Order: sequence, then structure tokens, then C-alpha cells
Amino acid sequence: MTAERLDQPRALRRPLRPHYDPETFGRLSERIARFLGTARFIVYMTVFVVVWLIWNLAVPPQLRFDPYPFIFLTLMLSLQASYAAPLILLAQNRQDDRDRIQYEQDREAAERNQAEIEYLTREIAGLRIALDEVATRDYLRSELTRLLEELKEHR
Repeated sequence: MTAERLDQPRALRRPLRPHYDPETFGRLSERIARFLGTARFIVYMTVFVVVWLIWNLAVPPQLRFDPYPFIFLTLMLSLQASYAAPLILLAQNRQDDRDRIQYEQDREAAERNQAEIEYLTREIAGLRIALDEVATRDYLRSELTRLLEELKEHR
């Protein structure tokens, strides 16, 4: 068995799986999921199925490609559903991830706001305490009046 040498880079190997960009695939799946959830898609699918049924019921038998039990139509709709469901789930998972990140950012902002409110509350309390120690105009007036009366009494 040959030991790998740590002083040399590994030989490049071609990956067996095809490479794809998960972000691009995720954005594409979101676009498809958004389209599948629209009235336009329902109208398109309804028109498709109605045309399929009319074609396979009204045209001459030699031109029909999917006779009455419409097995091929059922297969096509099943295939469409089998692709649509995972794409919708992928889009929902990506939305959940975005919501989770947004929730975390909102929570952090709320914590910062709470800290700022607590700081401002402490500052206001400090100012109130400092104002209680400051002589107000009314307090000075009352003290001066009291001193004036004392001076008048001592004369």
C-alpha cells in the first residue's frame, strides 16, 4: 500500500458526479415553484389537458396517440407532479433559511435597541438625580425670602 506524501499535492481527479451550482439551481427552483403557484399555470395546465382530451377523443383513430384510458396523459401529469413537489419543497426550505436569517437579524436588532433603551433610561435617571441636587429658581427664591425675613427679625 502506497502512503500519501504530504509534501506533494494530490493528483487531480475528475469527479464522477456532474457539477452544478446549488445557488443557481435553488433560484431556478424558486422561480418554477412561484410559477406553479399561479393562476396562469392552472390555466395553462387546464388548456393542455383539455386539448389532449379533445385530440384523443375527436380525431380519427389512426391520429390518436393516447386512447381512452389516457395512460400517457396520466404518466405525463404524474411526471410533472413528481418534479414539482421536490422543487416546491426546495423553494420552501430556501425561504425558511431566509426567514431564519431575518429572524436572527431582527432579534439582534431588538437586543441592540433594548440595550440602547436601558442605557438611555439610566442616563435619564442620572439626570433626574443630578437635577434634584441642583438649586431651582423656586428653591433659591424661598431661601432668599427666608434669609431676608431672618435679617429683618434681627434688626
